[in-house]
Amino acid sequence: MLVDHVEAYLAMRRACGFDLKSEGKCLLSFAAFSDARGKDYIRQETAVEWAGLARTVHQRARKIGHVIRFARFARLEDSRHEMPAAVFGSEKGPRPVPYIMSCEEIQQFVQAAFQLGCHSLRRQTYGAFFSLLACTGLRTSEAIHLRYGDITPDGLVIRNSKFRKSRLVPIHETVRAGLERYLEQRRPYAPLDDHVFVSLRRKPLIIEDVETAFSAVAKAIGLPCRPVRPRPTPHSLRHTFAVRSLEHCPDGRDHITKHMLALSTYLGHGNVAHTYWYLEATPDLMRGIAERCESFVAGVQS
Repeated sequence: MLVDHVEAYLAMRRACGFDLKSEGKCLLSFAAFSDARGKDYIRQETAVEWAGLARTVHQRARKIGHVIRFARFARLEDSRHEMPAAVFGSEKGPRPVPYIMSCEEIQQFVQAAFQLGCHSLRRQTYGAFFSLLACTGLRTSEAIHLRYGDITPDGLVIRNSKFRKSRLVPIHETVRAGLERYLEQRRPYAPLDDHVFVSLRRKPLIIEDVETAFSAVAKAIGLPCRPVRPRPTPHSLRHTFAVRSLEHCPDGRDHITKHMLALSTYLGHGNVAHTYWYLEATPDLMRGIAERCESFVAGVQS
């Protein structure tokens, strides 16, 4: 049965450190779909039929991509497995345009977060949480998983984040002081839990809690809560941090290269190209760089 091949494939890749939660579910669904049709081997027409059940072209492309990667593994042991073609196009759709907050919007947002809800701890939690995201560019999940021991004299230790990488994030003394003020109120509330940020349930925050709080604050200060992009999300604080950092990039090719590498490391990007993406995703930033280059060239020519 094809499901046995899928389970062996998933076990092998998970042993190499991959989670494969979404991909694993998809491949097991494909195996069950194939087995129900009496197909013990990967077949092009079966894969296309199964992937075609997805609602969007992007989802179909991703599902067929999962099968293609599985087929490469399966064919090493048995050439009777077929290699499906990527008939739905590329798996990777265009990255959404980020919403970049102005300095005034961030200031208003943080102030409003400290006034969120009726409970004092809730106000302090989300005020400190969103302040930290704005000041460090951390991913939401990274801030959620912070523990007491991760706050060190050298900065914040971000453990096993995206791409299973850990890194040290230096922080300004004002950030450290803000965290300490918050922890003075937070420690007695949930003394048996060492997560930095906790909810009123005395448990670590979850993504849904953060998104709900972000939406409430964004609505309170009048940020555009439209269904189309760009729209503000918790990740907008990270995007804004990256763009503001790039705006302060010094002139000169060597300086720019070092600045981009440093920012990429600080943000925990797996590839420096992910950092350069902010240039093309932010027209105002790209325009500013072009103007600086034109001024530089004009000065050299004169």
